[in-house]
Amino acid sequence: MTSSPVSRRSVLGASVSVCVGLSAGLLALAPSARAAEELRVLTHSSFGVPKALLAQFEKENNAKLSINKAGDAGEMLNKLILTKASPIADVVYGIDNALAPKALAADVLAATNTAAASRKANASLPAPLVSVDYGYVTLNYDKAWFAKHGVPLPKTLDDLTQPAYAKLLVVQNPATSSPGYAFLLSTIGALGEDKAFDFWAKLRSNGVKVVKGWSEAYYTDFSKSGGKYPLVVSYASSPAAELFYSKTKLSEPPTGSLVLPGAVFRQVEGVALVKGGKNVALAEKFIEFLRSTPVQQQMQTEMWMQPAEASVPVADALRVGEEPSRFDAPSDADIAAKGAAWVKRWTQVVLK
Repeated sequence: MTSSPVSRRSVLGASVSVCVGLSAGLLALAPSARAAEELRVLTHSSFGVPKALLAQFEKENNAKLSINKAGDAGEMLNKLILTKASPIADVVYGIDNALAPKALAADVLAATNTAAASRKANASLPAPLVSVDYGYVTLNYDKAWFAKHGVPLPKTLDDLTQPAYAKLLVVQNPATSSPGYAFLLSTIGALGEDKAFDFWAKLRSNGVKVVKGWSEAYYTDFSKSGGKYPLVVSYASSPAAELFYSKTKLSEPPTGSLVLPGAVFRQVEGVALVKGGKNVALAEKFIEFLRSTPVQQQMQTEMWMQPAEASVPVADALRVGEEPSRFDAPSDADIAAKGAAWVKRWTQVVLK
């Protein structure tokens, strides 16, 4: 039977409708079928966000996170600068207020318009860095060691240069370590440049040990971890972490913080886009992710730093001991202008 023109148009119209419907359905399915976009994240070795939260970010943004832990923050920044011509990351976390001038001078960071960049924060950083967390670099001591040996705790920086404290202190190299650099800056801020380097020369004569980064100092050389040195440059929050992770129930942490004048630096860590990096939109979502409430809550007991997001309260686990009321540092302008020269002078005084 021959179809009428009307019948053919009806059939054709129905076919077109089916095709259009199938196309719309395929388009609707396209986002979930599309391959996940890689986001290259450069961090220091202490970066810690729960895997469940990282997996949630990947799922919600159709992303695949490639996280490169590139040593201590100073080492990480050096790698970022050396690969400036061919960036190894799209976004970087862990540059702090001590290292910010070096990063800005090297022009390795890009501007961002994320909401987090303009929101109120408990601690701030110069743009284009967006603050994520903050804490206090200071001296930690092993309570059991000092009790066993009957040595009084030092009360001043000068005490550390005395024979009673010979070969008791381990510090990090400021050329590669952000806590090491922060501690150097705190001594300069409190004592002035020349007196600070006189202090460091005396520390060298008194047997101070220098290692590359925080992990080596705390987990290898600190006596609490089985090493020989009962004094270490660490964080005011480290005793809280010791208590939190203790395998036995303790009434107080086995370590303490020494809030000595000239030995406390307020460290603010941030995140930023890498200049020349890929996937800017996805990288900006990651910046917002680090300032989101779930991440700001959970990272407190992962990295033991306080939240930068003003609306997020400090975790109870971090409320062990008192927050330092005093901290020392040179001006931002002096850090920017003299920081590299100070590290070079430190190297000459302490290592050569």
